[in-house]
Amino acid sequence: MDLYKFIVEEEAGERLDVYIADQIEDLSRSYISKLIKKALVLVNVEIKKPKYIVKTGDLIQVNIPEIKGLEPVPQDIPLNIIYEDEDIIVVNKPKGMVVHPAPGSPNNTLVNALLNYTDKLSDINGKIRPGIVHRLDKDTSGVLVVAKNNEAHMDIAKQLKERTVKRIYIALAHGIFGKDEGIIDAPIGRNPRNRLKMAVTNINSKEAITKYKVLERFDKYTLVELSLYTGRTHQIRVHLSYINHPVVGDSLYTNRKNEFGIKSQMLHAQKIGFKIPSTGEYMEFEAEPLEEFTKVIEILRKNR
Repeated sequence: MDLYKFIVEEEAGERLDVYIADQIEDLSRSYISKLIKKALVLVNVEIKKPKYIVKTGDLIQVNIPEIKGLEPVPQDIPLNIIYEDEDIIVVNKPKGMVVHPAPGSPNNTLVNALLNYTDKLSDINGKIRPGIVHRLDKDTSGVLVVAKNNEAHMDIAKQLKERTVKRIYIALAHGIFGKDEGIIDAPIGRNPRNRLKMAVTNINSKEAITKYKVLERFDKYTLVELSLYTGRTHQIRVHLSYINHPVVGDSLYTNRKNEFGIKSQMLHAQKIGFKIPSTGEYMEFEAEPLEEFTKVIEILRKNR
């Protein structure tokens, strides 16, 4: 049984099942409703219904039964480590790697690799997500921070919540951007017609802000740098699709084809900056994009 604890803050006013779905994104609302009805969810140590409206300061406890065969095991998978100290590990996650086990992806995840590398990982997010403070999508490569103990985990999580962590991405987007830079300020929530997708919506949504800056323009594409002010699921992919410049290769948010045969998003987490938990010193870490990404950019430059 994995236990999750949350204290409601800015999400006050949401239904209990919606709130939990936002906090634990791998769970469907129907599954969450079953947990609530089985008294596996408590609000201030009391049983509530799925439609209960959460209030600021509510303590939400969610007990999730272990899924047979899902508990991660160590696997000998190479890690590209950028930095490590007694509290954290900064890795360059490859494209195609899932961060933690989930139904359909029980093995060959970043967590499996981490368990093989070290037995010092935070357990705040349960047995399935040891060390995981934040995530990258499966097909997004780049820099990611892992916590080796609970104190470091809470420190990094606090910095993320307070929006003091610098997160810079680069993406190849369809179309030619008109402006050199701008801000996309559009709330994001679950797509009501497709639970696998997020969408810009005013229904059960959260504030989402992305800043973009054009790096290079090509014939039919634009290379952009993106800064996250918030960290919603699929935020960059949703926001770029929303302004009609979807990420090249993103099969979930666009049907547009590309001449490179790319079938997964051209999106890379290039840089992250935050205060090191042990010293309080601000540091930045950078991960160069994969060869596939740079080759496409080289082709576009030659054909320009």
